[in-house]
Amino acid sequence: MNDRIKTILKELPLNPGVYIMYNESGRIIYVGKAKSLRKRVNQYFLPNRDAKTSALVSHIDNIEYIITGNEYEALILENNLIKKHKPKYNIDLKDGKTYQMIRVSNEDFPKVFKTRRLVNDGSLFFGPFPNGGVLDSYMSLLNSLFKIRRCGMPLKKRSTPCLYYHIGKCLAPCAGKISKVDYNLMIQDCKKMLSGQTEDLRASLVKDMNALSREMKYEQAAEKRDLIKAIDIINAPQTAQNMKISDKSDYVAIESNGSVFAVAIMQLRDGYLLGKAIYRAETFASEEDVLTSFLLQYYNTSKDIPQTIYISEDVNRELIEQYFKEHLGDIKVEIPYDGKHYRALRMAEQNAKEDVEKRLKKEDNTEAVMELKEVLGLENPPRLIEGYDIAQLNGKYTVASLISFKDGKSNKQGYRRFNIKSLDGAIDDFGAIAEATLRRYRRVVEENLERPDLVLIDGGKGQVNTAREVLDDLGLADIPVIGLAKKQETIVFDYDREDLNLPHSNAALRLLIAIRDECHRFATTLNQRQRSSDVRFKLLCSIKGIGEKRARELMTEFDSLESILNTSALELSKRGNIPLRVAERLLKELSL
Repeated sequence: MNDRIKTILKELPLNPGVYIMYNESGRIIYVGKAKSLRKRVNQYFLPNRDAKTSALVSHIDNIEYIITGNEYEALILENNLIKKHKPKYNIDLKDGKTYQMIRVSNEDFPKVFKTRRLVNDGSLFFGPFPNGGVLDSYMSLLNSLFKIRRCGMPLKKRSTPCLYYHIGKCLAPCAGKISKVDYNLMIQDCKKMLSGQTEDLRASLVKDMNALSREMKYEQAAEKRDLIKAIDIINAPQTAQNMKISDKSDYVAIESNGSVFAVAIMQLRDGYLLGKAIYRAETFASEEDVLTSFLLQYYNTSKDIPQTIYISEDVNRELIEQYFKEHLGDIKVEIPYDGKHYRALRMAEQNAKEDVEKRLKKEDNTEAVMELKEVLGLENPPRLIEGYDIAQLNGKYTVASLISFKDGKSNKQGYRRFNIKSLDGAIDDFGAIAEATLRRYRRVVEENLERPDLVLIDGGKGQVNTAREVLDDLGLADIPVIGLAKKQETIVFDYDREDLNLPHSNAALRLLIAIRDECHRFATTLNQRQRSSDVRFKLLCSIKGIGEKRARELMTEFDSLESILNTSALELSKRGNIPLRVAERLLKELSL
């Protein structure tokens, strides 16, 4: 930090306003707003700042500010300055991808196909389907159940049918082999299935599967089973379409990792959730600042204004609603915590998260890996790094996560989770680290698996030495072990080697932080799932007519209580193998 910056930080007023950050070349690199300029700007220079903030700070050479009458005026001024100067580290919206949907064309002989484009020609659209694999499975299911035409639009008359007719995959309306009435009766069944009306179809498939299995026709039974699975998979996201026709809402979710951001927006129109888009940005701003900028920028240019915007990250909603009221009309901004709007927002969150993960995989982290070799004094670049973290709640549900990075990128095939069994309820991170590393590297030795070039422990000297002793006992003394202590992001070595503190802008440290944060996320996810499973089991057992056996069967059949609530009493009775009256009681008590 230069002397000029130190002086500016001392002289900053407590008033609301906008701060403008410059680099050495005198270019504006970041613009932000603040309720109190002194408090907000000084936060950037705190010693325990994260790697993202440190990277921004490393480029700051000068700071100017403009005092405003209130925070709302600061919001307006910030938005105008960002649009005018387009600072490098503010959000720069770039349209990513739209979600895929299934379109039923508006024709005499409709076609059913995948699309990313919404066309206002009377066609029906179903979806969105953020997961391309699930959509492909569903299209295969539709094509296996209904002999829908696959030729282009509009339908062209032919004298002879194409190959699909001859192999039994099309009814050849092009050649007059089926009437318009009969073809559209089939399309009506297809629309019912796309709308989630699949109870009768599923029941029929289950009956056929069981009959074929009894007759030992296992291949045919397996085909029926796969069709049932496809129905169950696709019905889950469709439950989010159970909305009022009058609803006109948008769902905006934000996800980030370091400077990589994704904002996913989905729309509810005429009772259907429509795929919209993902917007991408690379910035050192906070999620709150990015989401605020997105809302102002996006809806200033949008021609389709919703009644309500549901968001995943809290922002100053009063300010944004005031801005909307003055410029666009009355729009509510809300955070849903349960119900149909929460489920719809979850879909947007998942897709924003997947987009961030995909982009991170494409990043070239070769420089960071080479830097790690130098700062840690390793003989070779650590191409394979394995990281560990422990998660627990008062000694219960203790789990260890192992994550793998290859060439500086996340390697999901190397992810593992360990339920810690040796502690008997004791809170002992050292013991948990010992069990996890022993189980992992004993297998590495016995099965001659690929050995890591570096092991990273989320913790200090004690945890690092615990892992070191385990590896030494297994004859793996040549694998280096380090830790990352969270308070100062200090690199901790085994035994007597001194700790190492690197600038937060250092590429090697940023890579270690990314690995540690991913490890923590992975461990916490399993920990929360176990806690949720325990609570779910006890809740089901508390309902009259459901004992431990039935509760376990229900937990196996349904992923969550939400899935049970989105199921009719009749289907719950069939799939859960429970009497209809018990299913009705279960749904009633869960809904209270």
